[in-house]
Amino acid sequence: MTDQGDVPGGEKSTAKESFERVTGAFRRNREAREAHRHAQEEADARESAEVAKEAAAEARESAESFALRLVNQFERLREERQEQLAAPEPVTAPKSVSRTDVPYGVELSAQWAWRFLVIVAAGYLIVRALGIVSIVVVPLVIALLIAALVSPIVNGLARIGLKRSISALFVVIGVLAAVIAMLSFAGTQVANGFTDLAGQTVKALDEIRDWLINGPFHASESQIDTWLNTVQTTVEDWAAAYASNPFSRVSEVGGVALDVFAGLFIVLFSTYFFCAEGERIWGWLVRLAPRAARSRMDSSGRVAWVSLTQFTRATVIVAAVDAVGIMIIAAALQVPFVVAIGVLVFLSSFVPLIGATVAGAVAVLVALVSQGPVTALLMLGGVILVQQLEAHGLQPFLLGRWVRVHPLGVILAVATGIVLGGVAGALVAVPLVAALNAVANHLTATAPAQAQAPTSPPPAVPANGPTSPPPPSPGAGSA
Repeated sequence: MTDQGDVPGGEKSTAKESFERVTGAFRRNREAREAHRHAQEEADARESAEVAKEAAAEARESAESFALRLVNQFERLREERQEQLAAPEPVTAPKSVSRTDVPYGVELSAQWAWRFLVIVAAGYLIVRALGIVSIVVVPLVIALLIAALVSPIVNGLARIGLKRSISALFVVIGVLAAVIAMLSFAGTQVANGFTDLAGQTVKALDEIRDWLINGPFHASESQIDTWLNTVQTTVEDWAAAYASNPFSRVSEVGGVALDVFAGLFIVLFSTYFFCAEGERIWGWLVRLAPRAARSRMDSSGRVAWVSLTQFTRATVIVAAVDAVGIMIIAAALQVPFVVAIGVLVFLSSFVPLIGATVAGAVAVLVALVSQGPVTALLMLGGVILVQQLEAHGLQPFLLGRWVRVHPLGVILAVATGIVLGGVAGALVAVPLVAALNAVANHLTATAPAQAQAPTSPPPAVPANGPTSPPPPSPGAGSA
């Protein structure tokens, strides 16, 4: 009996034959693949050789064609040169001096001159057009200044969860109430003390008359009477002119009152919409510009808004300091109408340089009428002291740090604004110069960066307005 683990010899030979057949099949398959690969490499080599031959033939043909064209060109040039040498030289008349043959400096100056004249003419037409619609432009500018001042309050109310429209409405009502309260309090004080001031005015005029006669001028009574008669005649003529045509004067007063009411209406509504929907309004303005200029217009507008916001803050701080300082001096000298003088100084300080001077002159005049020349001189010294501290200490620190406008630029801007637009022009001039200065610095700083990558397209403005990178746009907050 055989062991079950033993395998018969026939089965072993059958398994060996099967293994050899499988091995032979793998070997034949591998040899077939090797033969196919060698055949493919030979075919690729033949094809590469043919391509190289064709490329060499094309290069040879191109070189031959180029050489042929070069030879033909040299032949034509040689023939043309021979013809020129063979032809007789024409006799020409001496060249006359043309009217266009002017020095380069004169031509360059003329080009700059007519461009400058065009720019000046365009600016003049813009100023005249704005003057025609000044009843709309001036309230819009005032509303823009107020919006720049109160926008942080609106943003604060919006951050605590109040709707922006409601926040803007509360802020506008609060500003209106504050202005009405100041004017009402000052008007009440003036009305209560007007009778006493009138009596003191008569007494002060008598003292001035005695001072002119007995003082250093040694004026005679006849000269003083002549001056008084001249003033009285001027006042009577003015009153007679108004009385001769009362209806026209009433219509003029009514027209002025109507303009003031319309301006106040525009200021209130414009301030509300600047605070509530300033981002949407600015987005609409940006979309009016060409697509290539929208990015720079958006960034320039935001920089101008920051400069305007900083200017209004600095102006309010300077006006408040002037008003408080002059009120303290007036109260110490027992000058009447202290609150009225403070309100006048605060409101007039928004017109740089001129407003504070006029308000200080009014304070000195009230001190002269009520307390006499000594108190008036002390009041004048106090006003000058406050204005010097403000001009050389506070104003350079705030305006020079925030707005960065040179004092000479402020003076020239105010003078130009007065010439072009009167008091309204003086009010608008300095904020406009500050905004233009900020925009010019911004564009100058960003020009080299944009010059390095001129092919990059500007970012598209979305349908609901421009993007909101810092600094924010009008009505959207402050820096």
